[in-house]
Amino acid sequence: MLHFFQKKKFLVDSLENFIDIHNHILPGIDDGAKNVDDSLILIKGFSDFGVNKFIFTPHVIHNYYPNTPETIEKAFCSLKEALTKTGMDKFNINASAEHMIDANFEHLLENEAIMPLNKKYLLIEMSYLQPSINFKDAILKIAEHHYFPILAHPERYGYLHNNFSKYKKYKKQGILFQLNLLSLSDYYGKEVQKTAIRLMEEGLIDFVASDVHNLHQLTLLKNIKITDKLLTQLLPLIENTNINFD
Repeated sequence: MLHFFQKKKFLVDSLENFIDIHNHILPGIDDGAKNVDDSLILIKGFSDFGVNKFIFTPHVIHNYYPNTPETIEKAFCSLKEALTKTGMDKFNINASAEHMIDANFEHLLENEAIMPLNKKYLLIEMSYLQPSINFKDAILKIAEHHYFPILAHPERYGYLHNNFSKYKKYKKQGILFQLNLLSLSDYYGKEVQKTAIRLMEEGLIDFVASDVHNLHQLTLLKNIKITDKLLTQLLPLIENTNINFD
């Protein structure tokens, strides 16, 4: 019963020099930071525990957040200008996107209107209510365009929790998995937390990221404590993320 009394450590103490590859810090273009001031507060909050490199990934969702490379670049430039004006230009920043696999996704892909990570990865997501009908075809098309698909927060898709073999099937199809650090707490619910830990234990996670949208989430991230066992599993994922996106 000694494992019940394991000393836990703050997760953020292991995030110095971490590269956050999935977040919603760009101002005013999705459900993340509402304005530049919000963005600056979030970036400053991350820097407090040593995170100074970001790839911003606003949503691209048809009819909800119909972002384009142009709208993302505009928001990116406004934030970059604000960072310079406020003397916060030490940060290493880039812009990409989180692409919903919806009816419009393949059109964007065919017209090169997508925003890859580091030129070769494509961050994708599905609805939390049901799997994308065109998911299989979309994955094939992504491969045809010579990108590696990264499925954001696989632990959050409730319809996969009772069909765990589906995760392994996705992996065999070449899909990479990015886990949300907040999923290591019960922020999204106990079932998501349980699934996140199982995915890590079974070696199915490739990358980790914050997916932070607001200051409340960042505060919760700062307060997460994890066991030594979980930290041992997490550290190689942090390193792998940094290696691939530096």
